[in-house]
Amino acid sequence: MNIDFNKNEDCNKLLVSDLKKKLLQVYKGGGKKRIEKHHAKGKMTARERIDYLLDKGNSIEIAAFAGYDMYKEHGGCPSGGVVVKIGYISGKQCIVVANDATVKAGAWFPITGKKNLRAQEIAMENRLPIIYLVDSAGVFLPMQDEIFPDKEHFGRIFRNNAQMSSMGITQISAVMGSCVAGGAYLPIMSDEAIMVDKTSSIFLAGSYLVKAAIGESIDNETLGGATTHNAISGVADYKAKDDKDALDKIKKIIAKIGDYDKAGFNRIKASKPKLKEDAIFGILPDLRHEPYDMHEIINRLVDNSEFESYKADYGKTLICGYARIDGWAVGIIANQRKLVKNAKGEMQFGGVIYSDSADKATRFIANCNQKKIPLVFLQDVTGFMVGSKSEHAGIIKDGAKMVNAVANSVVPKFTIIIGNSYGAGNYAMCGKAYDPRLIVAWPSANLAVMSGASAAKVLLQIETASLKKKGEKITKEVEDALFNKIKDRYDRQISPYYAASRIWTDAIINPLDTRTWISMGIEAANHAPSNKRFNMGVLQV
Repeated sequence: MNIDFNKNEDCNKLLVSDLKKKLLQVYKGGGKKRIEKHHAKGKMTARERIDYLLDKGNSIEIAAFAGYDMYKEHGGCPSGGVVVKIGYISGKQCIVVANDATVKAGAWFPITGKKNLRAQEIAMENRLPIIYLVDSAGVFLPMQDEIFPDKEHFGRIFRNNAQMSSMGITQISAVMGSCVAGGAYLPIMSDEAIMVDKTSSIFLAGSYLVKAAIGESIDNETLGGATTHNAISGVADYKAKDDKDALDKIKKIIAKIGDYDKAGFNRIKASKPKLKEDAIFGILPDLRHEPYDMHEIINRLVDNSEFESYKADYGKTLICGYARIDGWAVGIIANQRKLVKNAKGEMQFGGVIYSDSADKATRFIANCNQKKIPLVFLQDVTGFMVGSKSEHAGIIKDGAKMVNAVANSVVPKFTIIIGNSYGAGNYAMCGKAYDPRLIVAWPSANLAVMSGASAAKVLLQIETASLKKKGEKITKEVEDALFNKIKDRYDRQISPYYAASRIWTDAIINPLDTRTWISMGIEAANHAPSNKRFNMGVLQV
């Protein structure tokens, strides 16, 4: 091992250690005191409920960092006040959505709505059974204008309930606490609803509002408790004695669901990479502008470290080829980060997409669609090549073809942001706007229009020109202070945590968990057969 390897390894392992520390903090939800209050009511926390419900083994958590470092004026909203995991119940892959009542009584912040909609989107795309563990006080009223009325707000949840029902996607709700106002529709729009005796309630308006509205005096349990809705209204289907009993009922229901039609993605017996996986930490540079050979990363992610390169000597700044991950056949498109030489003897910068690279990727995407092979994008991209030579060669046209192919691809796509994810490169390499089934980032990732240093230089020119117009003298010291202020602000925004808090990515993961995420993602996608055909429409060729 060389000095650079050891330095890189130390840096990347520290990033993973920091990730684990931040996750441990997120897992505390509303904090120790609120958890103790929750337990005192005889209730399990959202994470305890999910852990009890899921089979032992692999599971992945969606948007754990939702709301991270946001809503400080309201005391924060860890994990967006809702926990979402994909795992197995009675051997069947499902997605589980559990309100965290230790966070503002499970109230819905704007990011809570976005996270719930993302969970439903995953269920709909992959036809996964979805389980709702409901314990929520409803919309967070101080921010109701940002969660209530728009197309992608609270009401969209119930529209999705209805659509999933028509699609034949199993939905089961267990009401394990409050379920009020508009939120009361969610369990009743599910296929089956379970209520926990004495701790759960469903009503459009609670006892105080009923008193104020129509003058009727009634307690919440009589108004909308488990006994009322099981014995009188018929709203609920099962009454459970406690949380565990409710979760056991879900397990029994799921155990009886019939098998699903399969999309038919190719899988054989899985093999681990032959090359040492944790060498990734030493290969990946500690600085985002430094070069490295992406093949060395790929060979530590794929089965037997075997990769069949497509057009290896053409368009070298994009690596395309076939491999297997946990037994699943995949087509990989990855940014090559080292300096390469094309057939004309010209040097090409790593991480930049050139015309020949875009052309190659477009052809490869078409091939994978024809062969029904899921696509995996490994992003470390600074954008498309600029300058007169590239423009005259038609980089815009070739880039558009690649973006078109990504947008129209009908096989499942999975995106791993390893390093840089800048500008139009983010789009071409299947950023969030291009509907990857799952998109995750390593702790080393950066997401932005451009790097912090580049953006700061552009913004500095604008700001100094404005100050000079006002007659202010710009010294070297003033210019440096302005540059650092702008860069610091921009660097905060390109952090993977900034992106994850807003659900621009589904998770920040340990690089060693990448194979698990891709494998579980393809397994989920295999639930959803599709008759769609790949068609790029009208293009200038």
